[in-house]
Amino acid sequence: MKTAPRVAPWTMLALAAVLAAAGCKGNQDASADTQNMSQDPADQNTAQATDASYTATPATSSAPATSAAPAARPAPAPAPAAQTMPASYEPTPEETGEQPVAQAPQPPPQLPEYSQPECPGEGYIWTPGYWNYQPTGYYWVPGVWTRAPYMGALWTPPYWGFFRGVYVLFPGHWGQHIGYYGGVNYGYGYTGYGYHGGYWNGDRFNYNRTVNNVNTTIIKNVYTYNVVNVNKTTVINRVSYNGGPGGLPNRPRPEEVVTVREPRAPVMRSQVEHEQNYRADHNQFEPVNHGRPATPVIGRPIEADRDVHPVVRPIPVARPEEHGRPEVHPVPSGHVARPGEHPPQHKPEEKHK
Repeated sequence: MKTAPRVAPWTMLALAAVLAAAGCKGNQDASADTQNMSQDPADQNTAQATDASYTATPATSSAPATSAAPAARPAPAPAPAAQTMPASYEPTPEETGEQPVAQAPQPPPQLPEYSQPECPGEGYIWTPGYWNYQPTGYYWVPGVWTRAPYMGALWTPPYWGFFRGVYVLFPGHWGQHIGYYGGVNYGYGYTGYGYHGGYWNGDRFNYNRTVNNVNTTIIKNVYTYNVVNVNKTTVINRVSYNGGPGGLPNRPRPEEVVTVREPRAPVMRSQVEHEQNYRADHNQFEPVNHGRPATPVIGRPIEADRDVHPVVRPIPVARPEEHGRPEVHPVPSGHVARPGEHPPQHKPEEKHK
């Protein structure tokens, strides 16, 4: 009777080690969200600012920044405690980097409660709904998934602020970090400070499945991090404006103000058209729906404009009109204006001699 070769046990052990390593790697590749992270990787969405004097160094390049993997980045500084001011605090364009695009005599309604539609695929960023204004009243612009216009782009939502006796709407924008949006808790990762719904890892966007409605059979780049006071089915804090009676008292933090000097891109034309579609919908106006818009969100995503490039823009300065009100330029009928763009000016007719 022949005995088995002595090398067989060693061969079996080596084979077992190879299979174990392969299985371990396969599990890591197949499930990136099996554990809670001790630190939110989306902290990298907030700029670093160590100087509390609200000054910043101008960006050296207008090219979009590409976020590296969290492991390759220095650990972000802990978020400071929220800075609060009295109800009379007025956010200014110098602190937000944008001129207001609408104004109203009364504050906007509370944020409606709604459920986020399923993310349509990789590379889309959730842009929360918000109240806009016409002389006939406030109307709701639905929340929607929007394809990021360039790699590394993050969306800072618009917000209403109390400014020199009236309520004004500061527009949203795209940038490499999240700027100031009034402390408004829009939900789904927008807690009022920063964005905790995901982060760019190289050329891919990773989604936090605890605050986003993602189908993990379609989207594989997901992770799990429990964001305080935010869930996937409702907006927690429904106050929709900053400053003034009953408004949020949050003042811009240094990390938010520093983004004013970073490259940014304005609202895309496709987003402006989305807003205009619902401006024409009678059922979206608050006098009709009493704060419960017929269409709070839409499932059809917005596609990005072509050739969107962030640039360093001049910091706007508040130029009050008569009676101390902020300068808000009306948009002529048929003209699609971008935030910060003045509408076409008509030259005065020359007098006949």
